[in-house]
Amino acid sequence: MKSLSQFNIDDSDYSEILFQAINQIKTARTVVAQQVNTTANSVYWSLGKLLFEKQLEEGYGSRVVKQLSNDLKREFPDMGLSPRNLWDMKRFYERYHLENQKLRQAVAVLPWGHNLLLINKVQSNSAVEFYANEVTAKGWSRNLLLNAIKMDTYSQVKDEIKTNNFNKTLPEINAEYANEVFKSSYNLGFLGITEPVKELELENRLISKIRAFVLELGKGFSFIGNQYRLEYNKKEYFIDMLFFHRGLQSLVAIELKIGSFKAEYVGKMNLYLSLLDKLEKGENENPSIGIILCADKDHLDVEIALQDINKPIGVAEYQLLLPKEELQSLILNEIKAGDIENI
Repeated sequence: MKSLSQFNIDDSDYSEILFQAINQIKTARTVVAQQVNTTANSVYWSLGKLLFEKQLEEGYGSRVVKQLSNDLKREFPDMGLSPRNLWDMKRFYERYHLENQKLRQAVAVLPWGHNLLLINKVQSNSAVEFYANEVTAKGWSRNLLLNAIKMDTYSQVKDEIKTNNFNKTLPEINAEYANEVFKSSYNLGFLGITEPVKELELENRLISKIRAFVLELGKGFSFIGNQYRLEYNKKEYFIDMLFFHRGLQSLVAIELKIGSFKAEYVGKMNLYLSLLDKLEKGENENPSIGIILCADKDHLDVEIALQDINKPIGVAEYQLLLPKEELQSLILNEIKAGDIENI
């Protein structure tokens, strides 16, 4: 077997090829899965609509639905058309048929088990839309969705103060999308860090687990490189991590900081974004976006630092471990509910 060096390619270049190939396959599989889910949910929606329009209710309608289930199962034995499922389809239709198209599209691509979980455990439709989008973006299993619901992730995200200037520096439609894409906090628990590390080590660990980091960032990110070199006026500049977001059509620069946020970080990021827009941005691409990822931030400090900046910059915190109190609470709730299953 020939070594990579005989093909004039080094290990890092090959790793990037492999990474992109895996991403292509995973993206294709996700699209196929969503198409299957959409088709199945369309059938369930139609059956639920039929039961709703015939005004069948549990109680007097139970005999009709039971007979319908028996007859349908003979015709379609592999579709899981039990009386309970038929009633769930009716609830599915009742829950969403008067809601906006955005919400209906969000739940349409979910597996049926995820939809049942949302119907049974989430009262707010805005929360349903949030969880549905998270499932689609991050590929959550049913149990991961259950954990997120029990931790009330929706309320935590909703109550977060946005620490960015997107609304002032991007067109309205882009700003709205950017606020959906970028979070105020990222969980880097997958790194397994239990003691203090230097910024370069943190970066190296993220690079070694870049797939997990891209998953945490969310849907649409493609990794370009770390310590990305820019040269201008005979000077060199290096960006910690550079990504491209397909939906935003923007380069995304991420700077890693071990300590708390400092105002001077904004000036440095502003320079990087100016250089990216001048040297790297494609003709049809939108302005580059910067994210300063630090261990801690005060939203008032961030607000004043971003006040007169004309480049789109956000500041986010990272967590290296799930807070002990949240973890204990989650485990206790799972035990009480008897919902612990193998993921």
